[in-house]
Amino acid sequence: MPKMKTKSSAKKRFKVTATGKVVGGQAGKRHGMIKRHKKFIRDARGTTTLSEPDAKIIKGFMPYDR
Repeated sequence: MPKMKTKSSAKKRFKVTATGKVVGGQAGKRHGMIKRHKKFIRDARGTTTLSEPDAKIIKGFMPYDR
């Protein structure tokens, strides 16, 4: 039986923690910062955990990171 392939786009953008949660970069920080509130820019630093429905999709793209 051949190995399942990991989506390269998913492995570059997301990480699965030891408890099984999926961590990814904060959305909405690519461009247009002039129109964002300062509070949004502060709160959107770093990474965030994905919601359960989104995490389920990403885990399907990375079959061996469970």
